[in-house]
Amino acid sequence: MSGLYIHIPYCANRCAYCAFYSSTYEGNREEYVSALCREMELRKSYLKGEPIRTIYFGGGTPSQLSVAELDGLLRHVYASFDCSSVEELTVEVNPDDVTDEYVRGLRSLSVNRISIGVQSFRDEELMLIHRRHSAQQAVEAVTCVKRNGIENISIDLMYGLPGQTLESWKESLKRAVGLDVPHVSAYSLTYEEGTRLSRLVANGDLNPVDEDACAEMFSLLRDELSSAGYVQYEISNFSKPGMESKHNSSYWNGTTYAGFGASAHSYDGVSRQWNVSNTRVYIKKTLSGECDFFEVERLNLATRYNDFVLTSLRTRQGINLSLLKLEFGLALYDYCLQNAEPFMANGSLLCDSNSLRLSGKGIFISDGIMSELMKV
Repeated sequence: MSGLYIHIPYCANRCAYCAFYSSTYEGNREEYVSALCREMELRKSYLKGEPIRTIYFGGGTPSQLSVAELDGLLRHVYASFDCSSVEELTVEVNPDDVTDEYVRGLRSLSVNRISIGVQSFRDEELMLIHRRHSAQQAVEAVTCVKRNGIENISIDLMYGLPGQTLESWKESLKRAVGLDVPHVSAYSLTYEEGTRLSRLVANGDLNPVDEDACAEMFSLLRDELSSAGYVQYEISNFSKPGMESKHNSSYWNGTTYAGFGASAHSYDGVSRQWNVSNTRVYIKKTLSGECDFFEVERLNLATRYNDFVLTSLRTRQGINLSLLKLEFGLALYDYCLQNAEPFMANGSLLCDSNSLRLSGKGIFISDGIMSELMKV
């Protein structure tokens, strides 16, 4: 089965760290929704009739759309794809968009999972990164979603924020655990080129948290969530047993998916494609029926191997060695194990009869390990 991703680029304001494609201009929102529906019609054969297991509305801020707009999009999804087997329908929301009426509306559309962009439970940290909600609004949003019958909730958190300390990070973790949500995604702040935070750093107006402190925060994250019963099933993702994100997991296990909207990515098993990162151009080309609003990369053996290593090592299961040999041949299998030997020797990688996976020690240097195992 496959997945669908629908990108909603609109945001009420631009967060200081965000490098995802988004826009604070909503004057063309109605046209954009129409363009999404048109793209579904144009590309409904992309997944070759494969049944859909997961649908994910990401952004941007999907909760900027009304329930009626989301309803119209889902009607086109159901008309274009086989959705008889959908298990998970997720919508990302901002805490200050969450109301009883809105959540009830989402539930009426069969939305059964909500991802809430909390980032921090400290108001001073939220203000610094230009989030538009308060810590209290984040708490109230989780309570509201539960009150209206959606229990499958994920919250996003960030660590390594400017001025953040181990103590303030621990406070955010304690408040997250206290909300008893089944899923937490936690990401280290990165200073992406073109963001407000990266400009502040370049101008000397902001000092990033150093790598050692970030490592300590990551260690605290793992300890606190593990103690609360969460399983780290992917480097940045933690869930109560059985509550892993089915949609996000599909990216890591090689499941095919189609992405719709400006900047959305797709994968059909043999190629990757990505739509133009320009809402105006996307609307114009899609509504006129032009099929040149995306680029395509055909994946050769080495590229597919590298993708396999990168995505597999991010997960708790690690690299399936039998699948590695079957899919990529003995030469790449041997190459992987040979390059993994130094990391197995120092305890960063663990290897048994059928898997190669990161140890707790290895997670801290995962980028370097993945780089060494890749074929250049």
